[in-house]
Amino acid sequence: MPSSILPGTLDLLILKAVSLGPQHGYGVLLRIEQMSGGNLLIEQGALYPALYRLETQGLIASEWGVSENNRRAKFYTLTKSGTKRLGAELRQWNDLVSAMTQALGAQA
Repeated sequence: MPSSILPGTLDLLILKAVSLGPQHGYGVLLRIEQMSGGNLLIEQGALYPALYRLETQGLIASEWGVSENNRRAKFYTLTKSGTKRLGAELRQWNDLVSAMTQALGAQA
C-alpha cells in the first residue's frame, strides 16, 4: 500500500531522483515512485511547486527538451549546490534514521 511522504522529505526525494540523471517533471514523480518500489506516491500538486522552489534556490537547473511522448518539457538536472545539499541532507536523514531506530528499539 503506497505511503504518504513525511513532511520535509519531498525536496530530498527530488534531489535524489534528479541526481540519477536529467528528468522532466512527471518523470521525477515516476522515478521517485520507482525508487521506492511503488511505496511512495507524490502528488503532482506538490511536485511542481517543489521543483520551482528548488530551481529558485539554485539546487536544480532546467532546460527545455522533448519528452518520450514527443512533447515539449522542462528537464531538470542537479547543480553543484544541489549535489552539496543532497549530500548534507542524506547525512542528516541517515543520522535521524539511526537515532530513531535506536530509540524505538529501546526496551525497559
